[in-house]
Amino acid sequence: MLREGEMQTVKRRGIYAISDRAAVATVFVIAMFMDIMDGTIVNTALPAIGNDFHHGSPTDLAWVVLGYLMSLAIWIPASGWLGDKFGTKKVFLFALFVFTVASMLCGAANSIDQLTAFRFLQGIGGGMMAPVGTAMLYREYPPMERAKVGALLSIPTLLAPATGPVLGGFITDGLGWRWIFFVNLPFGILAFVIGVLRLKEYQHEAAGKFDPAGFFLSALSLGAILYGLNQVAVEGWSSTPVLLSLALGISLGAALVLVERRIAEPILALRLFRDRVFTMTNITSVFATASFFGLVLIMPLMLQGVRGLSPSESGLTTFPQAIGVILMSQVARKLYPKVGPRRLISIGLIVAGFVMLLLMWTTPETNLWVYRAILFARGLCWAFVFIPLQAAAFSQIQPLDTGRASALFSTQRQVASSLGIAVLISVLMAQIDKIPAQVHDLAYAYNAYKVPFMWTCIFAFLGAVTAFFIDDDKVLSVFRKTPVPSTNS
Repeated sequence: MLREGEMQTVKRRGIYAISDRAAVATVFVIAMFMDIMDGTIVNTALPAIGNDFHHGSPTDLAWVVLGYLMSLAIWIPASGWLGDKFGTKKVFLFALFVFTVASMLCGAANSIDQLTAFRFLQGIGGGMMAPVGTAMLYREYPPMERAKVGALLSIPTLLAPATGPVLGGFITDGLGWRWIFFVNLPFGILAFVIGVLRLKEYQHEAAGKFDPAGFFLSALSLGAILYGLNQVAVEGWSSTPVLLSLALGISLGAALVLVERRIAEPILALRLFRDRVFTMTNITSVFATASFFGLVLIMPLMLQGVRGLSPSESGLTTFPQAIGVILMSQVARKLYPKVGPRRLISIGLIVAGFVMLLLMWTTPETNLWVYRAILFARGLCWAFVFIPLQAAAFSQIQPLDTGRASALFSTQRQVASSLGIAVLISVLMAQIDKIPAQVHDLAYAYNAYKVPFMWTCIFAFLGAVTAFFIDDDKVLSVFRKTPVPSTNS
């Protein structure tokens, strides 16, 4: 028989040797890296998927992506309530299990219809992993240490989109497209095992009853908006399906607000927007996210479509942006309690905007190292945006509201990403349509990308303006003995 001290020594070995915070961070980063990177890898492999299934139709292939997005639309808004009601550990591990199993099924799909169905199933897991995992992470850290959480969140959020095209190109070319899904299995299993052994359960006794009106209205509203925004690239802003979809989504969203304000126990805690800090950080995040993810899509299109680079070469060209973020993340984290989010975010977005303006002076013959230098500098700036933005958004959120706040923030990020991509793609297509059919000069095609580049700068500058309205005194009150009362209750 082992004595109590010997038992503690055994327990501290292996996975038990790391702290609770490290366990949550490890599981979260692995899960989110899989989730976010999956989107960029799938986009890279779509041509190979179409060839394998003899489906070259853009509409059929688009549903491989849209099926996932529609599933996210259903589950992201509800994820906060689900975590509070049934326990964050249970819901997160369920989501991770579903995502991992669905990844295996996607890799084994025998038709485009099967793949679309399994991608929808994968979205169930992906839609709940991000908000519930974020809530778990924030609950592990007190408000004064939440800049550390922002730094941890930046790892999968910014590194995964940069890594996806590189890995996607190598895996698709070397092993085949099915392995872009199979590669999730060992990481999913590892994260699940660590989660089972080390994650702590949290359940909110006052989570309330299920709100069917809020659930269905939020799912239909977000689904219609995401569908409309993603169809802009195919049909344009003026097409009837896009206009009807966006109009339906906005109308249902307005109905959702009216319904949720009158329900005693709503599934979406819209009352959190009474807090000015939470509201302004979400508005700023819309512009920042649109700028960041818009360029994440546009740059590979230019590098592959105009410069003729392979997906892996394109990924290696854009990868320095992630290196810049990682190198500067610790600096941003340490400056956050001293400088405050308003100045960090504003300056970061302004400098990032001017850095992106340098793309306006590039040509089809520009050395690839110039792009790498510009994107590396952009990454340095972006560390001062996303890290304080995440920390400030949750600075006034009470522990009981963390899950609901995370669901709202994740919903906003998803819409902002789709909005940024839709605007930039539509602007790009408008510029390409202006090129005379008889003109085949590469410079014309390259210059068409400069207008979307300009829009990434505009989004960044707009975000800098809204960031000026973030209340530094209130955010930094968590570092003082007498905090400013929150208004989100």
